[in-house]
Amino acid sequence: MKTIKGPAIFLAQFLGDTAPFNSLDSIAGWVASLGFKGVQIPTWDKRVFDLEKAATSQAYCDNFLHTLNYHGLVPTELSTHLQGQLVAVHPAYDEMFDGFAPESVRGNPKARQAWAVEQMMMAAQASKNLGLNAHATFSGALLWPYLYPWPQRPAGLVENGFAELAKRWLPILDAFDKAGVDVCYEIHPGEDLHDGATFERFLKAVNNHPRCNILFDPSHFVLQQLDYLAFIDRYHDRIKMFHVKDAEFNPSAQQGVYGGYESWVDRAGRFRSLGDGQVDFKQIFSKFAAYDYAGWAVLEWECCLKHPEVGAAEGAPFIQNHIIKVTERAFDDFAKSGIDEAKNRKILGL
Repeated sequence: MKTIKGPAIFLAQFLGDTAPFNSLDSIAGWVASLGFKGVQIPTWDKRVFDLEKAATSQAYCDNFLHTLNYHGLVPTELSTHLQGQLVAVHPAYDEMFDGFAPESVRGNPKARQAWAVEQMMMAAQASKNLGLNAHATFSGALLWPYLYPWPQRPAGLVENGFAELAKRWLPILDAFDKAGVDVCYEIHPGEDLHDGATFERFLKAVNNHPRCNILFDPSHFVLQQLDYLAFIDRYHDRIKMFHVKDAEFNPSAQQGVYGGYESWVDRAGRFRSLGDGQVDFKQIFSKFAAYDYAGWAVLEWECCLKHPEVGAAEGAPFIQNHIIKVTERAFDDFAKSGIDEAKNRKILGL
């Protein structure tokens, strides 16, 4: 068995224009002071990371690692959530997702997609240059507007959608394979990979590609009312990343899982800071220990009520207290009988 690495923190939700949130050195000092040991890096924010430089310059990567090491930190993974989203965008979302891309490709879906693919290719090389073995991203979505089967979906629509999604991702998966890095898709509403069934469809479409893996975040399963513990049992061999994020689901006479038109505070399903929601983290950490999960436990803070700095300060000790230092021996080793094979055969009457 393996002991989970952590605690770590995803920086995306904390970056800002004022210190200590506006540079790698200052935010690294801040998260280290809270007790974090690793940081997950958003690659779209040049205040902390330049993806192009990281993909083309080992010296840049060495300096990046040096800055983190000065504060006692290591990078856990890079993230291309925003760029991965743009690998596959349904036209209904063109206007909203244009904001994830540079101005030069906005209003041009084909150019925007090409830019996103190029970003993913750079992320593969940058991860390799940093010595990382896993990468966080979104799958994007071509089928999300047709999630609910009304009007009735035309025959073959879903199959065509996943075939096209796989066609777009296969070259990227091959590039990550060449770099020795797993692509971990966050199973997330709004993505074509939003539950176990859709992940299995995609995995089949990419020919069970060895680099096609999962970023497990139980909060999204709470909001969908999926069994997140059984999910670990079924997919543990493909789970290579873990976002530690809490959530709660409180259905009412007014709304259930489709309460998405309400504000975050007023939804039946909403994200919470660690320990304030309904996720059974004791069982999650126990299952990961039993299944030899070798990655990091990374706080992703998203809460509709609590201040982010409070959530971060509470998050490090919360994760640390849930990490199970796995045992190196059985609890009943003191009662070993010392029987050898010959005696075993005698006991069995052989």
